[in-house]
Amino acid sequence: MSGPLAGLRFVELVGIGPGPFAATLLSDLGAEVIRIDRIAPADIGIARPPAFDFAARGRASVALDLKSPEAAALVLDLVAGADGLLEGFRPGVMERLGLGPDACLARNPRLAYGRVTGWGQDGPRAQTAGHDLTYLALTGVLNAIGRPGQPPVPPVNLLGDYAGGSLFLVIGLLAAILSARRTGQGQVIDAAIADGVNALTLPLAGLRAAGLHSGGRGENLLDGGAPQYDSYICADGRYLAVAPIEGKFRRQLLLGLGLDPDTFPDVTDPANWPRARALLAGRIAERPRDDWAALFAATDACAAPVLDFDEAARDAHMTARGATILVGGLPQPAAAPRFSATPFALPTPPQPRGAGRDALLGWGIAAPRIDALRARGILG
Repeated sequence: MSGPLAGLRFVELVGIGPGPFAATLLSDLGAEVIRIDRIAPADIGIARPPAFDFAARGRASVALDLKSPEAAALVLDLVAGADGLLEGFRPGVMERLGLGPDACLARNPRLAYGRVTGWGQDGPRAQTAGHDLTYLALTGVLNAIGRPGQPPVPPVNLLGDYAGGSLFLVIGLLAAILSARRTGQGQVIDAAIADGVNALTLPLAGLRAAGLHSGGRGENLLDGGAPQYDSYICADGRYLAVAPIEGKFRRQLLLGLGLDPDTFPDVTDPANWPRARALLAGRIAERPRDDWAALFAATDACAAPVLDFDEAARDAHMTARGATILVGGLPQPAAAPRFSATPFALPTPPQPRGAGRDALLGWGIAAPRIDALRARGILG
């Protein structure tokens, strides 16, 4: 293994969404993660062949019937040699399986026990189902995304599941491991997606407190209300994104568009926004997107073509950064961030469910025990 987390070990109890992606981030950065799958696949809402489950890359898969006491005993033996555990079940499920924090910390007092859910381990909604969109709805974030007079727009599921969930879970696990190295005491990390999304709104809360983000949806500087921070349709039906918030950058945009910065409406006054928007929209609509992209590519105008995913993978800058890699012959996003002294290795492709016999051996599980569990249908 290579990468800054080489030498760390994690046990992943596979859920959906944010848990597996958090495990992928840890694995990409060099940690050894053993993935505990269910013998029968769970209903995740979007079925795909295993080779295309990119969030399962880089780690071994062990399939267990977790309702069996022997399976729980096996997981506890793995926990004994781990630095951290990740699980994404509803509150109480791990306890009913005999794998709750008390049982795991009794086996490994230094364990970082990471739990990611939508609503958290307690509170009125803790036992109810939810998804990215509902977590965003309750935090106020969803209400802030979209156009005036239109329904809020779902921002794919990147903001809740992966930013508010996965990233905060990884931060919590690594912080707890550092704490355990100092104190010798492990702990539980309660990573609620709603909590993470709420934390992400801190800078926006400052703008609101200052009266700088006080309008409705799509009526503020950073939500598409301001003409200098929006996307505009071009002559070929594609889009150009412009974001010159600062005056010096806005001047470069206007000069590139052939508009006079000295007579252009003062966009620091929202009363001028409709006229400024009309001028920008009219000029940008005169030429194709890639013409504008070429014109602004080497400038500080803060203008960029709105690319689709295939175009982004071919973009010169993203290509130079190695943003897309081939894993098992399939293109997918590279790990991030980059490290100068401990670069990470190319991830391995997702394994078939239950193909991790060698990983169990490497974690100290004896071959006769593995064979016996398989013969009884407890290990898939």
